Amino acid sequence: MYALFEEAGKFLTGRILSEAESSAQVELESGKRMKVKAANLLLRFAQPEPAPLLAQAQEVAQGIELDLAWEFAPEGEFGFADLAREYFSASAPLAEQVGMLLRLHEAPHYFRRAGKGRFKKAPPEVLQQALAALEKKKQQQQQIADWAQELAAGRCPAPIRAQLYKILFKPDKNAPEYKAVVEASRATHTAPLALLQKAGAIDSAYQFHWQRFLFENFPQGTAFPPLPVPPPPEDLPLAPVQAYSIDDSHTTEIDDALSLQGLGTGTVVLGIHIAAPGLGLAPGSALDQVGRRRLSTVYMPGYKITMLPEDVVQAYTLEAGRANPAVSLYVTIDEATLDIRASETRLERVPVAHNLRHDQLDHIVTEAWLTDPTVQYENTPEPLLELREQLTFLYRLALALKARREVVRGKPENFTRPDYSFRLVGNDGAEPTGDEQVQISVRRRGAPLDLIVAEAAIVANSRWGAWLAELGVPGIYRSQASMAPGMKVRMGTKALPHAGIGVPCYAWSTSPLRRYTDLVNQWQIIACARHGRTAALAAPFKPKDAELFAILSSFDAAYSSYNAYQASMERYWTLRYLQQNGITELTATVLKEGPQGDALVRADSLPLVFGVLGAQGLPRGAQVRVQLGAIDEFTLEVRGTVLERLDTGTPAGAEEALDLDEGGEEGEEATASGAITIALDLAGDAAADATTGAAPVAEPDSVPADPIQATSFAP
Repeated sequence: MYALFEEAGKFLTGRILSEAESSAQVELESGKRMKVKAANLLLRFAQPEPAPLLAQAQEVAQGIELDLAWEFAPEGEFGFADLAREYFSASAPLAEQVGMLLRLHEAPHYFRRAGKGRFKKAPPEVLQQALAALEKKKQQQQQIADWAQELAAGRCPAPIRAQLYKILFKPDKNAPEYKAVVEASRATHTAPLALLQKAGAIDSAYQFHWQRFLFENFPQGTAFPPLPVPPPPEDLPLAPVQAYSIDDSHTTEIDDALSLQGLGTGTVVLGIHIAAPGLGLAPGSALDQVGRRRLSTVYMPGYKITMLPEDVVQAYTLEAGRANPAVSLYVTIDEATLDIRASETRLERVPVAHNLRHDQLDHIVTEAWLTDPTVQYENTPEPLLELREQLTFLYRLALALKARREVVRGKPENFTRPDYSFRLVGNDGAEPTGDEQVQISVRRRGAPLDLIVAEAAIVANSRWGAWLAELGVPGIYRSQASMAPGMKVRMGTKALPHAGIGVPCYAWSTSPLRRYTDLVNQWQIIACARHGRTAALAAPFKPKDAELFAILSSFDAAYSSYNAYQASMERYWTLRYLQQNGITELTATVLKEGPQGDALVRADSLPLVFGVLGAQGLPRGAQVRVQLGAIDEFTLEVRGTVLERLDTGTPAGAEEALDLDEGGEEGEEATASGAITIALDLAGDAAADATTGAAPVAEPDSVPADPIQATSFAP
């Protein structure tokens, strides 16, 4: 005797060896013996044998029309054998009964299970919904197959093109567009990015990086909502100074300016004047919400996305020829010893006489020009001649301030590695296409004008940070516990030492048009200037304010993302520069040797770190000539092969210079990585100038010991 029974949702057959009241011992065709509950025994039969029966039943099941079976089925609960006799005939043989069982079991949308071998037909409305869903799924599967076939043939369907960046980086794995790419990628054994490239889904490498950045950081676009520009207070006093700013030629967000009074009297007053959007923009206002969403201006070669609308920037930037609202720090200095005796903060309107542009003046304002009155240059602009005495004093002051900070740091700041400026020919600040001719020039770090502004800003950021702490007003600080390896710069709300800069505390406050943290600190500083000892009660942000911590966290994430994108775009344009100029060989310095003859090197004349082969036995700091390989503009990857070593040994101090480079070895490896992280699962510290890509002069954080540790670029 044989039996058909159900076990764990499957139908099995076997020979009955023994049978009791509540169970039976059954031997399967494989020889395995099972104890089967009596309730699970659906049929007992002597003929035919199980294997031929199941084969015949499967054939019968395929011929059963479900719609007709549903019509024949009674309204109440029924057994499979009962329906077989209704559907086929009153004497339906065993094969037809088993065939009906199999067919009912595989059609839950028509028939619901009501027990072992028992069913109940679905209500008409439920059945129609289920059939509609099945038809929709069938059509979707066909659509996925059609799309996958088009992709494999080198054509990109419009729906996939529209969802391109979502598919690659933040996919909905149930979406048909995603499934089509996965299916096509598997069928063609091609990586998703390469597949979409071949299918024409990506217009260009530049657009790929740009659109991906917008997708992740500006999903609603970069346009500003139409908002009125808040005017600054009209009752601000006029400062009795003539200030001047020092920035790049393309800088429009002029945050800071300087003034000097009392030269030759023994007591000099240095004015550090910071643009004051905080006097007009109220915390919680619509414009504040715009700034808080963006958190910083985004810089890249040839272009920028400003934190605040252009009309707001123009209303508060320190433009020459007018008196601009400002938060000013006046520092009283002993002219002979250069010691700082006192400082005072004022809210005022500051007349700005000149907007100096360092890229036009660095070749004139040299150390020799500042220290030797006999040094003269032709075509020196009149403003420089007027300011020569002031700039000479400010340079002497900057050198003294830097030397004092270096005592605290415990080591000097080495400016051995140059900064690079990027210029896209004919771009004029418009959104780049990616095909522009790029020019890369070197800007010497620590140039006099650069140093003057950096040291002045460090004075302002450290003194205002200490003032906030003294009055019990919270601010956003940057700190570094020590200069020990791996000790990174952190952001917080406590006034802690910054070992890398060599100051007791450091609160970003000098770029409120470009960084939201600076705007927040400016609001707090304004409260201190207006209310003094009671400022903690009037300041917008109170101690342990949860909103302040939220701003800090959001800014840290956004700023890292923006810096990573800036680094990736500088790398993109560097690779384009190599291609445009037909450069196939470079001289480079070894940063780190790998385990199998590979190494990480830095180009000597370009901002490029990349991997090379053939570096066996070469020490850190070795000079090599490298043959470049193929360039991939999508992954931003280029590798090379060492042709020869150019030096006979590592120069004295070379390794120390490498160690002091911004970002350190970890940062170099991050920048060199060209790998793009695709979300398809198929295998199971200074912001750069808007147009040139160079660090703005007014940024004290250009000090190498205070890098922003940008995340590794994985577009």
